[in-house]
Amino acid sequence: MGNTHTEIIREFDRLIRRDPGKRGLISSEVHSGPLCHDHLLQSALELKQNASQVVITTGFYVPSSEIPAAETDGPPGAILLALVLEACGINTSVVTDELCAPVVASTVEAFSYPTSKLNVLSMDQSEWVESYFSRQSISHLISVERVGPSHTPDSFDLQERESTDICSDIPRAAFQKKVPRDHFDRCHNMRGEIIDEFTAPLHQLFERLPESFPEARTIGVGDGGNEIGMGTVSWEELDRRIDSDYSGLIPCRVATDWNIVAGTSNWGASALAAAVALLNDQTDVLFQWQREEQLTVLESMVREANAVDGVTKQREATVDGLPFLTYMQPWERILTILAR
Repeated sequence: MGNTHTEIIREFDRLIRRDPGKRGLISSEVHSGPLCHDHLLQSALELKQNASQVVITTGFYVPSSEIPAAETDGPPGAILLALVLEACGINTSVVTDELCAPVVASTVEAFSYPTSKLNVLSMDQSEWVESYFSRQSISHLISVERVGPSHTPDSFDLQERESTDICSDIPRAAFQKKVPRDHFDRCHNMRGEIIDEFTAPLHQLFERLPESFPEARTIGVGDGGNEIGMGTVSWEELDRRIDSDYSGLIPCRVATDWNIVAGTSNWGASALAAAVALLNDQTDVLFQWQREEQLTVLESMVREANAVDGVTKQREATVDGLPFLTYMQPWERILTILAR
């Protein structure tokens, strides 16, 4: 890969690292530096060089909306990524749970992604992970805006930290103070509410992947801190950066090999799609998804499956409370760069 591609992908990374929703993770980078530096570039290179069968999981259910449904952030980025990987000769499939299935299915249909490649996993059987893995061949497992469980004292202790002196006791004391026992290993929304009953434990696919596919690698995409992949970052770093009264409860403990942080998860997944397309000389496929087509997808998700904006909780064709034109800015800038 030439330096030109490297710099272009790094520019993609800069474009998605904006925080119009004021979550804190991205805006904190001005003073504290970037989280997961170059993970977008490294993820794209990994997929270019080694991907053969990629499984993408997505879907974040919002039970407190007027009509409970999955949110608009996640599925569009996941399906766009899957389509682009397919165009690059990489086999894909998409996984979600039963509550999120209607929204993910409507996204699949809107993008004309093959419906046969969508898997809706039921947790009714005790060995559902083994059952799913037995039907698959997986080189890479990717999560796009999929909530995962919070830290426990054990997961906190297992995280790598630079400090080995007495200062290392400081974050543990903070953890013990901020995270009550009944919040250990629980999925939380950004309001610090436990949402386990509305979230199937798809994170177990990541935790148990090495048992069946020891060579497989993992990628997380998230924007708030509670998503699968954010365990790559230390609990105290996320606690410090998340702009919330519940910052200690929110961090997900599940780590991935690479973790892409963006202002919305759709931005992160779309930037990864663009980066892989660039490395494979397949950027033409990206221009099928201009502003009008992207709006059509969001409108279809709302109309067909009652998808909701995850921030406003309203049944509307917006993402994380952003005006549509604001939401489209990073993607349109990416296309402008590639059109040169």
